[in-house]
Amino acid sequence: MSPAHPQLEFVPAIIEIAQEAGSLLLEYFHRRVAVEYKGEADLVTEADRAAELLIVWRIRERWPGHDILGEESGSSGSTSEYRWYVDPLDGTTNFAHGFPVFSVSLGLEHKGERIAGVVYDPTRQECFSAERGRGAFLNGTAIHVSKTTRLAESLLSTGFPSQKRHKNPNIFFYQQLTMRTHGVRRPGSAALDLCYVASGRFDGFWEFNLNPWDTAAGVLIAQEAGGQVTDFTGGAFRISSEEVLASNGTIHGELLQQFADVFAGRGVEVPASPAEYAKARQS
Repeated sequence: MSPAHPQLEFVPAIIEIAQEAGSLLLEYFHRRVAVEYKGEADLVTEADRAAELLIVWRIRERWPGHDILGEESGSSGSTSEYRWYVDPLDGTTNFAHGFPVFSVSLGLEHKGERIAGVVYDPTRQECFSAERGRGAFLNGTAIHVSKTTRLAESLLSTGFPSQKRHKNPNIFFYQQLTMRTHGVRRPGSAALDLCYVASGRFDGFWEFNLNPWDTAAGVLIAQEAGGQVTDFTGGAFRISSEEVLASNGTIHGELLQQFADVFAGRGVEVPASPAEYAKARQS
């Protein structure tokens, strides 16, 4: 192991932290904890807070000088070359409703470059991990993106915001891409969506208005698995961009063309009229 890359030593410890936090989440999940609101429709539970406290405590124990940006606690510190992006419970709405699709997402950045990431799904005991330049793994076994070459033969995923959905245009992209693929899924955890692209379960994923803690780990995992991640115009992904388009790489050009067309209003499919459908049902 080259001493020039100390980040190669991080992932085993991150996995331990993520799995410990995941076990804690499962305890709360089975108890069906109370739900609170951070805003009009943005859910938070005591499980989010407890898991983040645990994660931050473990990071402070091992790396006391590192900066941490957490979904619930905000930013702590701003002087270290290392910064953690912590999402203790990605998929809170699923969690709160008893739907078993959620994850712990931990990403680590060094001098502005993402160097390590772990996403742990406690309900399936699946741990996705990556270190820059070392590939991506699922429970220790190497993973790779799919080999699908045509958008028409692909399975995609996306997500919708918990707040102000009426101001988000994603329903138009959902409609357009549903018509041009094998389908679009909406699992509800962006971190897992990115890992599913990495493991070939999805051929592509996109979402608007994501936060750094949603993407820091998953983007690195997808890239290390051979995937391509950009913004919606094909520009380099930035942790602050709030938009993510990830794919296996081979369908990326087609995806970008679809995004360009929808943004420009070109060739947008008009949904079937519910009124006409209702008449047809009665005839």
